[in-house]
Amino acid sequence: MDRTIVVIPCYDEARRLNLAAFREYARNIPNVQFLFVNDGSKDETLPLLEGLKCEFPDVVDALDMPRNSGKAEAVRHGVLEAMRRGCEFVAFWDADLSTGLEEVEPFRNIMRDRPEIEMVFGARVNLLGRQIQRKLSRHYLGRMFATMVAFALRLPIYDTQCGAKMFRVTDDLRNVFAQPFISRWIFDVEIIARFLVLRSDGSRPPVRSIIVEKPLVKWTDVAGSKLRARHFFRIMGDFLRIYSRYLRQVNGRA
Repeated sequence: MDRTIVVIPCYDEARRLNLAAFREYARNIPNVQFLFVNDGSKDETLPLLEGLKCEFPDVVDALDMPRNSGKAEAVRHGVLEAMRRGCEFVAFWDADLSTGLEEVEPFRNIMRDRPEIEMVFGARVNLLGRQIQRKLSRHYLGRMFATMVAFALRLPIYDTQCGAKMFRVTDDLRNVFAQPFISRWIFDVEIIARFLVLRSDGSRPPVRSIIVEKPLVKWTDVAGSKLRARHFFRIMGDFLRIYSRYLRQVNGRA
C-alpha cells in the first residue's frame, strides 16, 4: 500500500510550525503519516504536537526526546522508529516546510515507478518556472560546499543539504541509520558516505544508480534557521572527519 512515514525533526519550532498545512494534508492524503520528533524543545513545540496528535491520532504521532541532541539524532531516532513501525518509504522533512508537503507525493511516485531507486533527494535548482527563494549568500556558500562534496563523493550530486529526502526501507537503510552520525549539520553527506561503504565491494549496483535528485517546484528560505555563519568551521571539521572515516577508504578502492 506504499505506506509512508514522514519524520519531522523539531527544536523550538512553535512559532514556525504551519499546523494548517499539516492538518490539510492529514485530512486529504491516504497512506502518509507524520512522526514528529521533539528534540528537547524549550518552547511550546511539544504541546502543539500533542494537540495535533489528538486531532489526527491515526496520522500524527510525536516522539519526545527530553534533551536536545541535534537534528541528526532527531532524524535518526525518527527514521529508526518509523522503520520499526513498518513502512515501505520513510522520509524526513524540515519542520518549517521550506519544502512544501505537496512535494511528498511526487517523491513517492518516483519510488513507485522506479523500484530500483532507494533514495529521492530534493534539489533546490532555480530554473525558469520554479520558485526557489534563497538568500544569495547562502546560495553561493551552498554551491561551493556542494561542489566540494560532489568531488569527495565522486558523485554528480547537486544538493546534499536540502531538508527533504525519502528512502525505500531496506536492510542497507537500517545499517546506515544504526549508529549516531558524526555531524549534527551535514549528516546527509554521511548517509551517502555510509551507503558508499556498504556498496564498495562492487557486488551490487553502485550508489549513483539508486539515488534520484528531484528539482523542487518551490522552496522558501524560512526565517529562523538554527544554522548560523559561525557554524561554518564546525561543518568543515565535520566534513573532514566524514572524509577520513568513510570516503578515504572508498576512494582508495576506486
